[in-house]
Amino acid sequence: MREERVEYKGLTDAPIQGSACPTVIVADDDAVQRTYTSAVLRKLGYEPLEAEDGLKALDLVRKIGSQLLICDLDMPGLDGHQLARQVRQENRDRYVHILMVTGRDQRREREKALESGVDDFMAKPLDTASLTARVRSVSRLLRHEQLLAERNEAISRAKEQIEDDIRAAATAQRRLLPVAHAEVADCAFHSAFVPSNILSGDMYSYYELAPGLTAFYAVDVAGHGVNAALLSVALGHLLTAEHFRQQVVDTDGNINPARLVHSLNARFFDQSSNDYFTMFCGVLDHQANVLHYCQAGYPSPVLAQRSGECHLIGEGGFPVALVAGMEFESHRIDFRPGQALVLVSDGAHEAENLEGEPFDDERVIATIRQRAADPSAIPDNLVQALTQWRQGATLDDDLSVLVCERRLKE
Repeated sequence: MREERVEYKGLTDAPIQGSACPTVIVADDDAVQRTYTSAVLRKLGYEPLEAEDGLKALDLVRKIGSQLLICDLDMPGLDGHQLARQVRQENRDRYVHILMVTGRDQRREREKALESGVDDFMAKPLDTASLTARVRSVSRLLRHEQLLAERNEAISRAKEQIEDDIRAAATAQRRLLPVAHAEVADCAFHSAFVPSNILSGDMYSYYELAPGLTAFYAVDVAGHGVNAALLSVALGHLLTAEHFRQQVVDTDGNINPARLVHSLNARFFDQSSNDYFTMFCGVLDHQANVLHYCQAGYPSPVLAQRSGECHLIGEGGFPVALVAGMEFESHRIDFRPGQALVLVSDGAHEAENLEGEPFDDERVIATIRQRAADPSAIPDNLVQALTQWRQGATLDDDLSVLVCERRLKE
């Protein structure tokens, strides 16, 4: 090797800082070539580790975890092709940049080396400018990879934090829901809640408004995710027994659930927003055995007899907060001991099987009829039926089931 080939002109600048890979493995059976390459690398700010053959180089890659390997094509133990293939096979989780030193007349060998996984070549006799350019190029790639890794790590941490926050929000949301089974006056309430995601747009509750009056409601916010959940939680906080009573029962004792729905429409309508929700709310007058209700786009509830006779009530109505100034109507039906009213969100009706067929109203009614003699079993039976219908697949929409059972007097 001539003296001018080991000059380090222009390489006395400060070493490269912040490199993702300060260690470089230099594999060559020529001791002089190894020494020369290592000297240039030190000037560039790297720490070279020398290997006199391919086997020693592979061992260093395994132990050190270096991401830059400079190797000769012709070496004992493992030649450059074999070394490159082995490195590619063993390093699936990190990328090792491989620079190969070859003779100028080894064109076919270079094509073979590319297939083996070599990234770039340097021709013999190796010169400082070529080595410097190649190493600096790899250095930029490594820095870019490091930056991407750091950004991905930051994104991963942020994602974990968001998921933790969403799970905490889901826990808070569930706490707004009543217990699955409870008694209010001569009514028994039974429910099931199956969100399609961590958070849900469904909300429901029930309470005694006054002696002889029991109220309940179910809400299904359009859409999915955080936005729908926030609106459902807002409704859950707002629709307390006190608020319900103030809106529904006037000073003369008249019951008008539509007044509540109308007030919610005025409160939540926003011209700049696409948010809206469907709702069913009812007030049971125990003494008169009459249910006063307002249906605002919510699926028609099923009135079930213990004998298994079932029929839908209501005519649909219009969703809440979709159109300003919308008028809503109150209706009334007889609701007597021994009957049960079943509210089911459209997550059940619209649930499709693998063939794309929806569960629909008829199947909902048939499933309710199976447990009409024991209304407390209706919610879980619906959940099981939908699980079978979907063959275990998660529902595309939230599911809530609320049953108001009029208990028979003993």
